[in-house]
Amino acid sequence: MNQTKYIFVTGGVTSSLGKGIIAASLAKLLQARGYRTTIQKFDPYINVDPGTLNPYEHGECYVTDDGAETDLDLGHYERFLNVPTSQANNVTTGRIYLSVIEKERRGEFLGKTVQVVPHITNEIKDRMQLLGKSGDYDIVITEIGGTVGDIESLPYIESVRQLVWELGEHNGLVIHLTLVPFLAAAGELKTKPTQHSVKTLMESGIKADILVCRTEHEISDEIRNKLALFCNVKREAVIQSIDASTIYEVPNLMLEEGLDVVALKKLDLPKKAAPDLKNWNTFLKRLKNPKHTINIGLIGKYVEMQDCYKSILEAFIHAGASNETKVNVISIHSEFIDATNIKEKLKDLDGILVAPGFGERGIEGKIEAVRYARENKVPFFGICLGMQMAIIEYSRNIVGLTDANSTEMNDETPHPVVNLMESQKTITDKGGTMRLGAWKCDLKTDSLAHKIYGKDTISERHRHRYEYNSEYVDQLQNAGLIASGVNPDTGLVEIIELENHPFFIGVQYHPEYKSTVANPHPVFVHFIAAAVKAKKK
Repeated sequence: MNQTKYIFVTGGVTSSLGKGIIAASLAKLLQARGYRTTIQKFDPYINVDPGTLNPYEHGECYVTDDGAETDLDLGHYERFLNVPTSQANNVTTGRIYLSVIEKERRGEFLGKTVQVVPHITNEIKDRMQLLGKSGDYDIVITEIGGTVGDIESLPYIESVRQLVWELGEHNGLVIHLTLVPFLAAAGELKTKPTQHSVKTLMESGIKADILVCRTEHEISDEIRNKLALFCNVKREAVIQSIDASTIYEVPNLMLEEGLDVVALKKLDLPKKAAPDLKNWNTFLKRLKNPKHTINIGLIGKYVEMQDCYKSILEAFIHAGASNETKVNVISIHSEFIDATNIKEKLKDLDGILVAPGFGERGIEGKIEAVRYARENKVPFFGICLGMQMAIIEYSRNIVGLTDANSTEMNDETPHPVVNLMESQKTITDKGGTMRLGAWKCDLKTDSLAHKIYGKDTISERHRHRYEYNSEYVDQLQNAGLIASGVNPDTGLVEIIELENHPFFIGVQYHPEYKSTVANPHPVFVHFIAAAVKAKKK
């Protein structure tokens, strides 16, 4: 293909309808037909990236190989397509304005008055076409964050209008995701919200080419015809997106609705072969027909909001299907765990995962959870802060360093077994300054980590400021806490584990970021397998 094609996904009526899942599902179908496809997310908030946002505000911060702190929707893109994303796949208003202002300070606008149109919209359009101009993709899907009608979304909507016009016929199309609510009192689905949403879009100069209608009930032919007529789209372009038991069913539902066929027709592209979803459907079959059921405790401090640990929860789904096991994730707030109630709270668990996070709130509860898993031989998995808690617990209760801590929690601790990285000590800015992105790790031969990965060197994604203090590594290792993975460039310990335990491993990196449907992450897969084995005993 000489000309990259562009698909824009907008949303209306309400937020949280699942634009990211629709975008990822369409991309999966196009990829399965043989088209090189990628997805990018444009977010209207003024933060330069979500790295400084509270997880309660925005869910988890997803990290790419190149060290970009991005929106959690990029995790969905990777999990569906099994193709890495990058900084170019996520752009915010903050990043757009920062770039334009920096250009203005350098004098690049030659004395012109800098305005939203054309300078901000030109910057947005350039970013929208960045991946398309790389030559790596046939189709680029762009998800526009927020809801049509929002003040902050207006520059993006205007940029889409301009770009669709500039690209010309058959080179760009707009999919509008909207809600068709069911009113119980009336006993019927209502189309008026969708009509108003499409009207708002048209007032901005954009005609929706395809309507995707989120609904809890089947949309009748009569309603489809009504939506087509009053929203000015073809009947075949009214796509139903009904509630599904899992997001991984959505590609098949969109295939049944013909979303990919309609999109290809509007882009004047051949259908090619029918989508090859054999491996995808094998995964779905294993997911829906488990042979085992286990309970895994997720010990964290953001457990009230599922999106805070989105990648971890999805990694459990992938690993569970791989093991033909239904994984019931029991979220337990670490702030409410202590020595008096730990047994009651954790006694029914088949495995314990201590989650990543920042700050001192809930730390002692996490340490108690590690101790419980170690002493009771419950399969244990610690991620980032979870690994650091395992180091502190072992230092206090086995090595005898009773006041051991992380300087993140207590900068006056006499035993800083977890300490601020040297490279972080002079940093004052918070955004984008942690140890981020993919780093290598050499694995110790005959270790559990080596058995899990089956290789000598791995690459995993990081997001942290604090590290296992190298001054204590030998002392703890002599006492039985094995450092089984080390970064070859920095010498930092990346993985710790225990012998004489069914499964006990902590990792400094975030393995959940790399787990996909096609490639469930091996640490999660082995953790679930160990939990299944432990339950059988």
